Parts: sequence; C-alpha cells; structure tokens
Amino acid sequence: MGAIERTTLPGGIRVVTERVPGALSVTTAFWVGVGARDEPAEVAGASHFLEHLLFKGTDARTARQIAEAVEAVGGEMNAVTGREYTSYYTRLPASELDLGLDILSDVLWAPAFRPKEVDAERQVILEELHTAEDTPEDKVHMLLAEALFPDHPLGREVLGTIDTIAGMDREDIRRFHAAHYRPANVVVAAAGELDHDRVVDGVARRFSGVDGGAPPVRSAPADELCPSAVRRRPLEQTHLAVGMRSLPRADEDRYALAVLDQVLGGGPASRLFQEIREERGLAYSVYSHAVGYSDTGALTVYAATGPSRAGEVLALVEAELARLLDHGITAEELRVATGYLVGATMLGLEDSAARMHRIGRAELLHGEVLPVEDVLDRFRAVTLADVARVAERVLAGPRAIAAVGPVAPDELLATS
Repeated sequence: MGAIERTTLPGGIRVVTERVPGALSVTTAFWVGVGARDEPAEVAGASHFLEHLLFKGTDARTARQIAEAVEAVGGEMNAVTGREYTSYYTRLPASELDLGLDILSDVLWAPAFRPKEVDAERQVILEELHTAEDTPEDKVHMLLAEALFPDHPLGREVLGTIDTIAGMDREDIRRFHAAHYRPANVVVAAAGELDHDRVVDGVARRFSGVDGGAPPVRSAPADELCPSAVRRRPLEQTHLAVGMRSLPRADEDRYALAVLDQVLGGGPASRLFQEIREERGLAYSVYSHAVGYSDTGALTVYAATGPSRAGEVLALVEAELARLLDHGITAEELRVATGYLVGATMLGLEDSAARMHRIGRAELLHGEVLPVEDVLDRFRAVTLADVARVAERVLAGPRAIAAVGPVAPDELLATS
C-alpha cells in the first residue's frame, strides 16, 4: 500500500495524503465536519444546500468556468452530504493536482452565493425532494430513520424539507457556511501520484478566510423509538424496513458488527438473501446495512415484496434476527463473511478515489488513519464469541418497522 502522511497547518487544516506510485490520477477532497444532524431545525437541509451552491461559482469563477476547467482535462468533480460530514472532491489526471487544489480551495473559501444561483439551486433541491418522495425505497428508509431517532436531527431527511428549503435565504446559508466551514473543522485528503509536501504547500498558499473553528457540539438521541411508521400508497409492492439502534462508529466491536451484517444480509450468500429470495422467491431486493455515527448507530434490513406477502417477509426477518441472537453464526459463515470483508476492502482500493475516501473519512471521523493491513487484521481477528456479543448488544434491543405501499398500520404491527 502507499505511504500515508499527515500534516496539520497552523490554522488548523489537517492534510492527509497517500502516494500511489504509478497511478494515473489524483483525487483530492475537502472534508468538512458538519452535516445534516448539525443543523438547527429551521434551516434543515443547509449542509446539502451548500453542497449544491459551492460549485455554482465564486468571485473569480462562474459555475460554467469551473465545469469547463475540469472537463477540459477529462476529470470529474462532485460532492456528498452525510449526517455528520460534507465532502467536495475532484478526480483528475495526476499532472493536474494544482487544478484540483485551485478549484476546491476557491469554492470552499470564497463562494459567491449569488442570489440568482441560490434561487436556481433551491428549485433543483425541491425537485430532488420530490424525487425522493416518489421513490419508495428512499422513502421507507427515511421513515425508518424518523422512527429510530424520533425528534432528533439523525431522524431528519438530509435534503431538508419543502418548507425549510423554500424558506432558507442567502443570508441563512452564508451564516451556516461562516460558522462551520472553518479550517479546524476541515480535512484535505488526496491520493494518487503525488508529493505530500507539495499538497501541503498548495493547501496553505490557497487558504483564505478566518482561522480556528471547531467540530459541532452534538447531543445523543434519547432511548425511545417509534415502533412503526407507515405511508400507504397504491404501489405494486410493499417496501419494508426493519431497524434497531446499533454501535457508534468508533466502537471496538464495529468489525464484529460488520461480520454480523454480512451474514445477515450483506450479499448473495447471506441468510436473508438465501431464505427470502433464493428459497422462497418472496423478494427481488433484500439486504441489511449497518451505519455508525459519533454517538450511536443503526442496523437496517430492507425488502420489497407483494402486498399479500409483506407479513410473511416480516416474519422471516424477525425469525432470522432471533436465530442470530439465540445461536450466533456458524464457523463457516464466519469464514465466508470475513473473507468477503477482507477481499472487498482490498479490491475497493484499486483507484485513487477509493483511497482518498478511506483516508479522508478516517481522519475526519476517527482522527487517525489505520494502515490497511491493520484493518484487515481486525476483520481476521473476529471470533464467533465476538459476533455473539455484538448480536446481544444490537439485536436484543427494541426494533422499529417502516412500510411504504398498500399496508395498514394495524397489519404492520400484527406481524411484528
């Protein structure tokens, strides 16, 4: 694996790089430690609104000029908003490192927030909200988040709401940017054929703005869940999601949780896929997914099936959760799941973008970047007892069920 180096600049920006000798690309990103859970309720969606606006132009560049500069070298740029971070990146030919630093530094530190562009992006986000509302799989996951984290920012839609986006003005967005886009809350990550000192110097020379800043202060959600959330719609399928609170992202049991998740619904060999799809033909799409936040987490199971079979699918999901809790997993399941996680981690690092994502996210969220071999060794070290312990910690707690489609709340509760 490549050499990972880290430097903290005087203003507080952390720069972490991984040199990949022979790589033809370099991927650079600015990671900001603020996301949807850090927004006051009245400006819910501000992080995502900013994600849209920063590439719309600066005092020195228009949105078209930014796009043309990247396309002229065959590159790409994008951004992503999560519940606890926002990331902006470029992936360019290795010779174009300076172009990436130019564009990202400009958009992050000197966005124009032109009123016309704010209004145009507002309409784009409103359309995005309508799209999410019209997508049953997205909607059921959002309903489940609301049920798992009621009256808490983790339960909100990352995009915001129709009302908050429509009501957010230019000054609201500018204030949010000024409060959180501060150097001590930013990690710059780059991977590819690069020189660490050159990246550090490039970031330092291009920095403009106030020093300092700090990560947002966060409050953990209360313990209570909502047992069910239902949105009746005249669809061909009923979309189901079952969820439970899980582990924070820094918990030492997170590697064992990844194994448990893989056995439960992580792929074609998983219990849910084999039982619900392969053996019974009840669903085309069925999977599980674990996510960790700074102070909590969630484990989710999703399936879509015919309305008359929703109760049967829910019963099968509950049966597998109970079996995992009571009996754990087998040695063969441990071997397959661990092998998958080790192999997928290695295969996922074949390009500069994946390597950048790994080191940037780790530095921002964990404050350190573990060598890849250390990560692989932690997966390999998971035992049957570790998985049984995680099952007790996660699966023994209360659950929430969400559904979108032709289903009534009493029908849902009757099967849980």
